[in-house]
Amino acid sequence: MADNSTLVSETGRSLLADTSVLDSKIIETSKENVFPGSVLDVEEEMPQIETRVVLVQEAGKHEELLKALEEIKVPYIKTDTIEELGDSDSPEFETIFVVSDFQDSTFNNLCKADCRVIGPPVVLHCAQKGEALPFSCRPLYCASMLNLVLCFTGFRKKDELVKLVTLVHHMGGIIRRDFSSKVTHLVASSTHGDKFRIAVSLGTPIMKAEWIYKAWEKRNEIDFCAADDDFRNQFKVPPFQDCMLSFLGFSDDERANMEEMTEMQGGHYLPVGDERCTHLVVEESTVKDLPFEPLKKLYVVKQEWFWGSIQMDARAGESMYLFEKSESPGLKKSVSLLSLNTPNSNRKRRRLKETLAQLTRETDMSPFPPQTPKSCARPSKNSTPLPLKQSARWQVAKELYQTESNYVDILTTIIQLFQVPLEKEGQLGGPILAQEEIKTIFGSIPDILDVHIKIKEDLEDLMINWTENKSIGDIILKYSKDLLKTYPPFVNFFEMSKETITRCEKQKPRFHAFLKINQAKPECGRQSLAELLIRPVQRLPSVALLLNDIKKHTAEENPDKVTLERAIESLKEVMTHINEDKRKTEAQKQFFDVVYEVDGCPANLLSSHRSLVQRLETVALGDDLCDRGEQVTLFLFNDCLEIARKRHKVIGAFKSPHGHTRPPASLKHVVLMPLSQIKKVLDIRETEDCHKAFALVVRPPTELNNKLLSFQMTTEEPPKEDWLKMLCRHVANTICKADAENLIYTADPDSVEVNTKDMDSTLSRASRAIKKTSKKVTRAFSFSKTPKRALRRALMSHSATEGRSPSSANESYIGSRLTSTSSLAGVPSPSLVSLPSIFEKRSHTLSRSTTHLI
Repeated sequence: MADNSTLVSETGRSLLADTSVLDSKIIETSKENVFPGSVLDVEEEMPQIETRVVLVQEAGKHEELLKALEEIKVPYIKTDTIEELGDSDSPEFETIFVVSDFQDSTFNNLCKADCRVIGPPVVLHCAQKGEALPFSCRPLYCASMLNLVLCFTGFRKKDELVKLVTLVHHMGGIIRRDFSSKVTHLVASSTHGDKFRIAVSLGTPIMKAEWIYKAWEKRNEIDFCAADDDFRNQFKVPPFQDCMLSFLGFSDDERANMEEMTEMQGGHYLPVGDERCTHLVVEESTVKDLPFEPLKKLYVVKQEWFWGSIQMDARAGESMYLFEKSESPGLKKSVSLLSLNTPNSNRKRRRLKETLAQLTRETDMSPFPPQTPKSCARPSKNSTPLPLKQSARWQVAKELYQTESNYVDILTTIIQLFQVPLEKEGQLGGPILAQEEIKTIFGSIPDILDVHIKIKEDLEDLMINWTENKSIGDIILKYSKDLLKTYPPFVNFFEMSKETITRCEKQKPRFHAFLKINQAKPECGRQSLAELLIRPVQRLPSVALLLNDIKKHTAEENPDKVTLERAIESLKEVMTHINEDKRKTEAQKQFFDVVYEVDGCPANLLSSHRSLVQRLETVALGDDLCDRGEQVTLFLFNDCLEIARKRHKVIGAFKSPHGHTRPPASLKHVVLMPLSQIKKVLDIRETEDCHKAFALVVRPPTELNNKLLSFQMTTEEPPKEDWLKMLCRHVANTICKADAENLIYTADPDSVEVNTKDMDSTLSRASRAIKKTSKKVTRAFSFSKTPKRALRRALMSHSATEGRSPSSANESYIGSRLTSTSSLAGVPSPSLVSLPSIFEKRSHTLSRSTTHLI
């Protein structure tokens, strides 16, 4: 196999010359011939020449290669030396040589003779695609760079460039001397020069030379493509390669963050004033003048250049971000390469300016100046001259309109400044966020904006044509259904939206840079995206308060008084609906939290009618479900009880398809019990040897007798009495009984053989540890691991042969844990003993000596 250390062409062609002329000729004849999908019509008029493949040396021993040639029905011969063939330039055959080593003397001799030479991967690729062998004037080893057009810049060593060009040709790539829009990749040795700048502006990937070398190492992988995003992104030229950065005017925390980002993006940072520095990044809002005279080679740039480079994933041009002294009025308003289409038209500016002016005027002045903007100067038949002093109702209505206008501007800023650029196709450096993440962050914001634009227009029309009898409530009622439709989806998932922003900002430097650039713009008012997104959550309550205020200042005989009450009720209905949906959403999230936390959790736990009521941490006091003393978690749902124990060994974390790492499951599923199986709930009395204990009398459908499951609570909340009442209430609801209190019984610890005295002692913990270790050892040295059911059947049949019925044996041993053969002779578990005359009703003391509950 060819070594990838030195590869120099000996064909007589100059590889350093512009190959575009030769490549253009090749492209004209090979666009449909390199891995063709169809045959040219010209071939019908030309004489057919048979293609013959010659497998040279090691290629003839390649079994897969031979099968591939048979599949594409191409005749082949094997040879150890090309001299055996004599003159290969025969008019009867088109000879193609298959060579495994593109470095040995045989390959060089074939190149000197101007023969067609290909590598084994080309044949295997054609067989896989069902295509004919390609035509290529150059040796072609593989197709990993097929259809890629490369341009080089910054290389000073001729030998290195020759080697890279040769490898690209061997992998099917095309070289261009001049950069154009047809170039798919720029291979750069430095970040300076016109080619680099043009590639950045066009969004062309800029690669290191290592990309070509690593692609050549994978030349024998048939399905490998050098342009694959995951592979290519490993070798992209980082934005700050060859850059030495200093930072001036930033806080300590912000400077430390920017220095860390600099190293992550391939650069280095130096103290301010170091002569080796190439870029001085300045916080223009705090720095008015430089503390020293910069050198000519030093770029003094605004911080937008820094964040813009990270966002584009390439070094931005410095000329558009140069820092100038504050005395220069001409540069106060610079144009950014990353400027976005924001709502900054003249009409919009005038309206915002007027709104701002209105907010600062005295309350007795009209919100509309004598020279009303054209957008507001819509004549109306009902318009009447406004008196010099307006009523209190008008004042509050004006505030409602102004806040609505500001709210629409904020929503517009969110969409135009953040959402639209993130969704834009063809972003420099590729998409900043995945579509799922964008949808999670912004949700139904566009729909909310559409509704409020209509509300604002109606309020504006009302204020222009104001009379005291104008109905404000009708406007809100008109859009109440739209509000009910658009708000719940956003408000319910607002916390998830904030979490997504935080996570993406930490994990994706380009998104962090995107937020830094846009949050610093005046449209945001120095607010973060998360702070802007909370406005829809706050809007409806504030509107309801303003409507209440308007109602207070509305006369009783005004028809709008009743309408305002209905409007307020409609808003309350929307907010109630939001709260109910939010509770449902949170309940569903809790469901999934339980599923992820409990290993082996049954899939049927997930149900639309089921909700999580309470979680309780306990310790097992019996041996039925798990070993005594093990930590057990009870998840009470409205119709079932999930019981899980703590895992003894936690394995690696779970990683979702989107790359989000979840913590490993800390619990192991034991049983999912319908509440209908719980027959009694025992409140075990507090004694010196028994604290915070309770038990459940249950009867599984497959068992003949009841079981006693006993637990000790390990937390202070909820109190035991509250927990037992809550449990009984849901049991009663499940079995359709109204008397939930009748399910609770009081029992003495001794009567059910339950105690908690030794649960926290050192000796008890050591005993449990030895017990677990002995079980592991027993299992490890067991050559025939007999299933528990088989042991139980064997025990029951043995009991029957000695005159005992299977049912009696079953009554004695049902539910006990059979962990080893030594336990076959054990006595029944204390938690399974019959419980006659031990229960006592809370309401009164009643002997139950004749009734067996278990």
